[in-house]
Amino acid sequence: MKVQFNIKFHTKYGESLWLCGLDNISGNNQGGRGILMKYLNYDYWALELDLDQQVLPQPLSYFYIFETNEGERIPEYKAARQLQLPRDPKGSLVIYDTWVDMGAIENVFYTAPFQEVLQHTPPSPPATFTPEANYTFVVRAPLLEAQEVVCLLGNIPELSGWNTAAPVLLQQTGSDWVASLPVSSVPFSLEYKYGIYNKKQERFVAYEEKENRVFGPPVHENETVILHDGFIRRPGNTWRGAGMAIPVFSLRSGNGLGIGEFNDLEPLADWAQQTGLKLIQILPVNDTTATFTWRDSYPYAAISAFALNPVYLNIETVAGDSAPELIEEMQAEKERLNAVPRVDYEAVVKLKFRLLRQLFDRRGKEQLASKTYKAFFKTNQHWLQPYAVFCYLRDQYKTVDYLKWRTHSVYDAAEVSKLFKNNPVVGFYCFLQYHLHLQLEAAVAYAHKKGIVIKGDIPIGVYRYGCDTWMAPELYNMELQAGAPPDDFAVHGQNWGFPTYNWPRMQENQFSWWKSRFEQMSHYFDAFRIDHILGFFRIWSIPLDGVQGIMGYFDPSIPLEAEDFHRYDIPFHEDRFCTPFINDVVLNQVFGEKAGGVKEQFLQSENGFDYSFLPQFDSQRKLENWFALKNGPDDLKQGLFQLLANVLVLKQSREGHTAYHPRFGLDKTLSFQSLPHDQQDKLNALANDYFFNRQDTFWKKESLKKLPDLKAATNMLVCGEDLGLVPSCVPEVMKELGILSLEIQRMPKQSGIRFFNPATAPYLSVVSPSTHDMSTIRGWWEENRELTQIFYNEMLHLQGEAPVYCEDWINREIVQQHFNSPAMWSICQLQDLLGMDDHIRRKNPGEERINIPADPHHYWQYRMHIPLKDLIANKPFTNLLKTMIANSGR
Repeated sequence: MKVQFNIKFHTKYGESLWLCGLDNISGNNQGGRGILMKYLNYDYWALELDLDQQVLPQPLSYFYIFETNEGERIPEYKAARQLQLPRDPKGSLVIYDTWVDMGAIENVFYTAPFQEVLQHTPPSPPATFTPEANYTFVVRAPLLEAQEVVCLLGNIPELSGWNTAAPVLLQQTGSDWVASLPVSSVPFSLEYKYGIYNKKQERFVAYEEKENRVFGPPVHENETVILHDGFIRRPGNTWRGAGMAIPVFSLRSGNGLGIGEFNDLEPLADWAQQTGLKLIQILPVNDTTATFTWRDSYPYAAISAFALNPVYLNIETVAGDSAPELIEEMQAEKERLNAVPRVDYEAVVKLKFRLLRQLFDRRGKEQLASKTYKAFFKTNQHWLQPYAVFCYLRDQYKTVDYLKWRTHSVYDAAEVSKLFKNNPVVGFYCFLQYHLHLQLEAAVAYAHKKGIVIKGDIPIGVYRYGCDTWMAPELYNMELQAGAPPDDFAVHGQNWGFPTYNWPRMQENQFSWWKSRFEQMSHYFDAFRIDHILGFFRIWSIPLDGVQGIMGYFDPSIPLEAEDFHRYDIPFHEDRFCTPFINDVVLNQVFGEKAGGVKEQFLQSENGFDYSFLPQFDSQRKLENWFALKNGPDDLKQGLFQLLANVLVLKQSREGHTAYHPRFGLDKTLSFQSLPHDQQDKLNALANDYFFNRQDTFWKKESLKKLPDLKAATNMLVCGEDLGLVPSCVPEVMKELGILSLEIQRMPKQSGIRFFNPATAPYLSVVSPSTHDMSTIRGWWEENRELTQIFYNEMLHLQGEAPVYCEDWINREIVQQHFNSPAMWSICQLQDLLGMDDHIRRKNPGEERINIPADPHHYWQYRMHIPLKDLIANKPFTNLLKTMIANSGR
């Protein structure tokens, strides 16, 4: 069967269009690049293929890629077409397509939250084609009301001659609306328009917006035409939803064991449904069991990007009826742990692992032989088998640092497979993952029945000594640490300790690790938040000898060469710019009367005026280790850290090449302040160009190497956490790809304003008054009296003096501002919702904070102060929230 593909797309000389997804079907295999189309005229590109009807899949899925004259490839939305083809078309088949931009708002409504939860409809039958039909019209129409269907009218009798009393009604087929018609004759140009028709009321509702659609190319007698018109032209920004954010570990119920569990998502979904909330957002739930101490409470340091955390298992559910005495035995400890105000992480982990090992001894062999487990293992073997062996070796050698293991320190798939088969103890870790899967899957299915979307969180990094780096160290830059530059929340920057990604190596196999990671998440989540999406553009990289984030630089980036300094007329000398600038003036400013002792113990000097660190102290890491051993005073350590960071430029040597990066915030260093004023101005200009101009186009290209393919690999709704020092290319790329942004009132992205106004949020965004990395509304209100007074007058438009404490009516007003926002989603931390009512809120707002980013050793242990059953029983508060959501139109 001859099929001609046509698409209307304006191009310039040197640009091209490619048809993708049909390489293997058509026999034109071009290594996944697609098939180059032919330029037809200013309006159309075309391609004719001879396709075998017997092997054509139904529906036929394909997409187009636009290639610029610089070789940049920009795909359209890959799930745009699921085209049903007539089996016996009249002559050749001619398809006229419409480019579907990845950033089109309407695409959002074909992602998992809407297709599977919020607007789920039963499967529809495939389109029917009568032998006489020679015209097929295809369009997508999200956001139809109940009883509404798409209709079609036009300037020919077969399209009712614009008679709205008798329009052509389209048939829903999957995501498309389809009408196949026999058209006897067409005027020089066919004009038509889609509309909405209410079947129950038997009335025409409205035409789509804008001008008539016009089809002008001549159609030959023996051609069957398919007009794929993209989306119906109606406002796509009318749907808005509200959600809540709460870590699983923070949930409190009588069924838990001192910590929130996956089962607790079910009563939370009950309450969400009662209030009108449509989404529950949680923090990462991957396994963080590295040390069996409170340090494992950090949910962004997973030892596996695929395995779930055993701490979220409900013991009674695992036990079933098999161990009543075990359940009875743990009741006293369960009551104690459930009564404490915060998570006692170590006690919980110790008790759960002891009980789970006992249950495995009783039930493990039987369950690992079951059909359901075998099906689970078959699907997950690629990560489950090495993960189970990794955990076994971690426990055997009492460390997660595989470099210290006596055996298997270097991953060998054959050896791991052999150990897995021959050591029954390894089965314990598979047993845990199987039950975690069952419990999370059941909780998510329950939430879906209640109409509640579950949104997960994907960390930007992986644990340095985890299963992922053990299996494939080549995918990571193990000599570097990921973090973030300084900001108002962490003045010395952040060092997360994770290795950075070796993106070029990952790209060699089309990012298969990331795609597997997304696929695993899609088993449980409808949407997900990409933690620190800026890392897909560039990551803040800190050498291993650095402790504070201030010692990092952006990677990849276009570094400076020595010539760049000379172009700015800056007399560049490596010793002056790249080594800590230390003299007596600097030492007195940093240490005061302790300067002499610092010189004597930590520094050396050749001339008595300029100093350098002794070799045993010449990095932050060496100092950190020394102070840990000697238990030295922290203020002294911080002063020495400041001294080491008193540089203007960071020197980078890689593969025999030397490059330079301006130190972030160099203008605040004592080294900078010691320069002549004219040099300060020139260096500032160079640094500003480096950070805010030089990299932008480069970083955009870097992101487009990764994000389009990764987004296309999943049908989950993708939201990006785009906070911090945001390059100007980031919002541009996110908009192009249809990735929702995060808008925080206290962190405006626009320079020159104190607060972001939720009323100005873009539609494809999530607005929130706070995140887990910030204080709650109530906590923030008490942090800076001057700032809250400005907020009170400017954002709440209230006169007079602001209350000292955030009273419940103020909290309600701030939440209502977010509900009223035009953003697609308004998601509030549960603490901020509870803060709206004096009768239910926690007494001390300081106890509600989840994380302090400036503290790398923070203990994540926040718990709700009331059990879920009491929250559900509190009808006045539930009705308050329900009314607020309903009044906002969400």
